[in-house]
Amino acid sequence: MEKKVAQSPLERNGLASPDQRLAMAKRCSHEGVMAGAKAALVAGIATAIPTIASARMLPWARANLNPTAQALIISTVAGSAYFIVADKTILASARKNSFKTNIEA
Repeated sequence: MEKKVAQSPLERNGLASPDQRLAMAKRCSHEGVMAGAKAALVAGIATAIPTIASARMLPWARANLNPTAQALIISTVAGSAYFIVADKTILASARKNSFKTNIEA
């Protein structure tokens, strides 16, 4: 018995070459990278301002948060934001493409 597999319109017509699929994957990952970079920039700025301000104004923070600790706090938040947003963007793009191929099949 032959299995019926949902195919995109390009695959049904024999037009989906590996190059086209690779180009789509690169485009989706590029979107994820750009969204992650924007999120990292915003999160880094949003974290840097209160971290540096508290290290200068609060006695506890002044005594315990040296410049290395401040940089670690800021970079951890920015890195986390990058990976979370990039992952969610790539997964949303893959889900969107998956729904398109399932509906059109």
